[in-house]
Amino acid sequence: MKEDSVISRFFGMIEVFVFYHPKTFLSVILLATLFFASRIPYLEMYSNFSDLLPQEHPYIQLHNEVKDTFGGANNVVMAISVEEGDIFNVDTLARIHRLTLGVDSLPGVNHNLVRSLTHRTVRKTWLTEMGNMNSEAYYDPLYPDMSEEQLEQLRLDVMANPNVYGLLVAPDLKSALIRGTFNEGQLDYVEIFRQLGELTESVEQLRESEVVQGIHIYATGQPVLMGWVYSYLGQIMQIFLLTLGILLALLVAYFRTRGYGILLPLIGVLISATWGLGIVSLLGYNLDPLTLVIPFLITARAMSHGIQLVERYYLEAQTAKDNHDAARRTFETLFRPGTLGIVSDAVGLLIISLGSSPINVKLGIYASIWAGTVVITVLIAVPLVLSLLPLSKVQGDDADAQVGVFAALARFVSSKGGSLTILLLALAVYVGGGMLSSKVQIGESEPGSPILYPDHDYNVSSKNINDNFPGSEEMYLVAQTDEPGGMKRPEVLRALQDLQIHMLQDPAMGGSKGMPDLVKQVNRILHNDDPRWAVIPDEGAYVGGLMFAFMASSPIPGALKEFVDTDDQTANLVFFYKDHKGETLRRAIHMAKEWIDDPKNKVEGLEVRLAGGPIGVTAAINEAAFESNMVIIPAAMALIFLFVTLFYWSIHAGWLMFLVMTFCTVATYAYMGIVGIGINVNTVPIIAVGIGVGIDYSIYMMDRVREETARANGDLGAGIRHSIATTGKAIAFTATALIGGIVMWAFVSELRFQAEAALLLVVMLILNAWAAANLVPAWIVRFRPAFIVGTQVQDDEIHIEPVAA
Repeated sequence: MKEDSVISRFFGMIEVFVFYHPKTFLSVILLATLFFASRIPYLEMYSNFSDLLPQEHPYIQLHNEVKDTFGGANNVVMAISVEEGDIFNVDTLARIHRLTLGVDSLPGVNHNLVRSLTHRTVRKTWLTEMGNMNSEAYYDPLYPDMSEEQLEQLRLDVMANPNVYGLLVAPDLKSALIRGTFNEGQLDYVEIFRQLGELTESVEQLRESEVVQGIHIYATGQPVLMGWVYSYLGQIMQIFLLTLGILLALLVAYFRTRGYGILLPLIGVLISATWGLGIVSLLGYNLDPLTLVIPFLITARAMSHGIQLVERYYLEAQTAKDNHDAARRTFETLFRPGTLGIVSDAVGLLIISLGSSPINVKLGIYASIWAGTVVITVLIAVPLVLSLLPLSKVQGDDADAQVGVFAALARFVSSKGGSLTILLLALAVYVGGGMLSSKVQIGESEPGSPILYPDHDYNVSSKNINDNFPGSEEMYLVAQTDEPGGMKRPEVLRALQDLQIHMLQDPAMGGSKGMPDLVKQVNRILHNDDPRWAVIPDEGAYVGGLMFAFMASSPIPGALKEFVDTDDQTANLVFFYKDHKGETLRRAIHMAKEWIDDPKNKVEGLEVRLAGGPIGVTAAINEAAFESNMVIIPAAMALIFLFVTLFYWSIHAGWLMFLVMTFCTVATYAYMGIVGIGINVNTVPIIAVGIGVGIDYSIYMMDRVREETARANGDLGAGIRHSIATTGKAIAFTATALIGGIVMWAFVSELRFQAEAALLLVVMLILNAWAAANLVPAWIVRFRPAFIVGTQVQDDEIHIEPVAA
């Protein structure tokens, strides 16, 4: 007995078991649907920043260690600029102070890590006549009406302080920066964004004076970005209604007077969506706004399975004895390839959970379960409903199978010349796609956020800030010594100074700040502001004295907190970059590692670790995404190959599906390289989903060719022509239905990532549909696999059994 007989017998047992008590099964499905529906009100939709972070990555581990001391990656960076004159006037300074107070009062902000020209932590330091250091805030809100002489002195004082001039005040003196760092956790991005909007509006609405004309305010940073994302959640209902309208129109256009074809796929979608959302709620997971395209795709895929079932039902109804017989035949012929297709969907989704980012782990788990339930909610439920409905013998499309576009395609593909042409075309795509795939970047390929369009206010703000300041993207390199007070050692400070000089060779880096800068500045101040004393002293005790003098001059606690911890054992070097493109991040990390790994830079007891801040976190996410891509995509292909091989007990069957998967994947990477979509934490799941969902078409086509060849008594040409003319048309329609289920994201969503993700999936679906209707039959024509040409019809001409493996 062949193993395939065991599989066939297993599916036969399921058929008998299911159809023996259809009302009982449908009652259970209905009760389960009601239960899952009761859980949907508890489902939440939000983004959690920590879900993006691969917690096992060393950069993220460093980030978690220092985020409460030196700050994390949830930063708000605002800039206020003037078109004429400079910021040193009473009106603009008052606005800067108002913005600063607003940022300092945002929920979750770390008050000690707010930086602004008018903030209490940013101070002017000088040497008194008595030889003591003293300091005061640059701006006193109690005396805002400054004279022209005072404004001029303030301008000179700012330009004399390298920690303010260039970093918080633009070199042209037309812009000022306000930075705020948030204590990480589940931040209320909606509330932060709302308050920032009100703050910006209130400051912009202040009456422009005769001195100041053309005030502009810009805002960037992770909380601002997520605020914009949340602001577009209202579009989801609009997209849902438009998608529903498209799907309904497609069903009406395709099935016309065949009512079952319109109603039953929609019922299957409703049940599937209810189960899926209920499962997400039961697991305690949240829906992330950036991954909503995937649930829409799963739901549309459920409808496409329903379409396949009803289409086959109308075909079987022509010769069936009654409604039960037609439904049973439908179930019998499609349950096996449908289950294999759904397993492929679920595998492609489950493999996503191998990614190290929690967002992908959650997505992979709930989406794979959701997709897997389609076996029950559609593959079983729809035939059972059909078995209880009156038999419908409306003429099916099979009567027109020998005419039209698909019949012509069938004749071309089944010919030797046509099949060779298609295989050569596929080979050309492999070669050309492989070359274009090399253009795909790890991470982002352009400045700003790829989640939003280039002309969006957020990206415009980011560009303005990065054009006028060293950069809104920070990278932290954390230096640690093996004992408290180690940061006072001159050799340690000189090594860190050398590291800063080394990193400044990067053209994308706008500037840096750290302990060496502070020590040199204080040393210079204590020597009558003589620039020759802007050096690191030779004695650790002297360095300690400079640090103490600086702290003593400031009446606020934590004056050194942005530079060093309270034990003087760990220091933070901050490097400012103008973007977080993939190449920028790789160069920054490479240069840091280059210095760290150089033996001549080794200092006893000193360890430099990388990397924190937005740049470090993004670099970790990108590296994890690349590693996930190298694991997830091959793993999904390998498992689908294994399942197909076992289902058909044929390595050739598995190889044929592997051929289709690699063809579509290479072509997809080529498309990404052409349009500039990078590999990141958001695109890797899309590719994996596209592989699992798209291979369904090829499975259906391969199984139909196998069945039709057996019906034609081994005539492979006739089997292929009939399969393409019938199943090819169904594949084209189901692909159109799937595209209709997600394409509205590309036209309606204000989120660029959602639009690009939808278009990426559309491309993958088109490629897979083409491969199913052309590449699969062409390969079969040329190589005549035994598991297809050796298949025989048995008994009632529904069961098929291969005679050779």
